[in-house]
Amino acid sequence: MAAVCYDAVLLLAVLFFATALALPFNAGQAFSSGQYFYPLYLLLIGFIFYGWFWTHGGQTLGLRAWKIKVCREDGAAVGWRQAGLRFIAAALSWTCFGLGFVWCLIDKNHLCWHDYLSKTRLCSTGQEKG
Repeated sequence: MAAVCYDAVLLLAVLFFATALALPFNAGQAFSSGQYFYPLYLLLIGFIFYGWFWTHGGQTLGLRAWKIKVCREDGAAVGWRQAGLRFIAAALSWTCFGLGFVWCLIDKNHLCWHDYLSKTRLCSTGQEKG
């Protein structure tokens, strides 16, 4: 969960930047609740943020700090299709008040809902010093 919080701060900064890029297309005005493009745009930015990290080494900066990475069930690298499934499933996990994330605490395999749905998991990077 610490990695999730770390990445949330980074994503927030990316979303602020993405909003700054989009404002000129809205005449510099704030986006209204009736403009469905904006939330979809931010969702796409979030997917690109996580998807790029997951498909390029399996680690966001938060995951790197805790020496873990996202990988397939067989330990191989995640592709864009699986990254998309993981992103959508993680979003659904959050919509259930985070229950999909908390699930790993009671699951015998310590997997979250989005791990099961996307056939991915968090793996150790093997860089621990001991």
